[in-house]
Amino acid sequence: MRTGTLLLSVCVVVAAACGGKTEEAPQPTQAAQTPTPTPPPAPTGPAALIAKAKALFAVLPAVMENPAHPVTDAKVALGRQLYFEKRLSKAQDLSCNSCHVLDSYGVDPRTPNKTSLGFNGQFGGRNSPTVYNAALHIAQFWDGRAADVEAQAKGPILNPVEMAMPDEASVIAVLKSIPGYAPLFKTAFPDAADPITYDNMAQAIGAFERKLVTPGAFDKFLGGDESALNEQQQRGLNVFIDSGCIACHMGPGLGGNLYQKLGLLKPYATQDTGRFEITKNEGDRFFFKVPSLRNIANTAPYFHDGSIATLEEAVNIMAEYQTAKGSFTDAERTDLVAFLRSLTGDLPTEYIKEPATLEGGPATPKP
Repeated sequence: MRTGTLLLSVCVVVAAACGGKTEEAPQPTQAAQTPTPTPPPAPTGPAALIAKAKALFAVLPAVMENPAHPVTDAKVALGRQLYFEKRLSKAQDLSCNSCHVLDSYGVDPRTPNKTSLGFNGQFGGRNSPTVYNAALHIAQFWDGRAADVEAQAKGPILNPVEMAMPDEASVIAVLKSIPGYAPLFKTAFPDAADPITYDNMAQAIGAFERKLVTPGAFDKFLGGDESALNEQQQRGLNVFIDSGCIACHMGPGLGGNLYQKLGLLKPYATQDTGRFEITKNEGDRFFFKVPSLRNIANTAPYFHDGSIATLEEAVNIMAEYQTAKGSFTDAERTDLVAFLRSLTGDLPTEYIKEPATLEGGPATPKP
């Protein structure tokens, strides 16, 4: 009996060892061995808004450099003198600063008119835009007819409605008649055999304008200062982004980097055909350079013709004619305007001080 029981036990053990198939315990996977790190929580509140804004905009540079037009201290000093020089106009009563007044955010505050006053009581055909931060733009003038601020500086001096000088030779004759300009031009353009030229004049004015930068609260916000914009301004920034304003107003200048049709979604009443006047391309009819929104609260009147007096009215028109949104609620408009006011920057007070007029040169206005 014991023998039978023992044999049976042995057979069971042998059967289990030889005939039966045992299952191995499952090995842990790599994922189980190395737990996946928990991602940090997504930013919320002001931090999230800053992250969203940084993907669309940028902090203003200290100098709006262009390798083709290097900025030097000597060029800037000459350019500042020329910017305020009224003897570059036919009646010797207008300078660049007359229509782009630097201590008034670069626009013309002289009259309530929609455009600036020029030679012999004439008014220009378009609203004078601000020169602050303008060197960031894709081109200059509302229709983009000048490639950069250096090219733009050549235009108003010879424009018969603006400064009205008859030709470049007359401008050079005036500059050479003022003894103080010779050393300034020589220092700014040391390699030129004859440094007082129309091109060099424009180069110097452009160099001065390339440092007309106005950083402010919005730049601090983009830099991570959550308190730089208050809660209402932050709500307005969200409205600005979510309403599609960023389709045209982006980058460091919040505009200035493309052309857009005025009346994109439905016709806007204007006789000015915009860029079409330059290109004669039918596709450019009613297209204008998108203006920068930097300092927008201080640069009224608005639009190419200066026809819009208030920021609130401009916002309403943009919603109706340029965005799919169509209109803003009162709360949205109030918040959006509060954000736009936060784009006002700090004027470079010392940099824009008017220099003393150089002695000599034409003593009486030209007829």
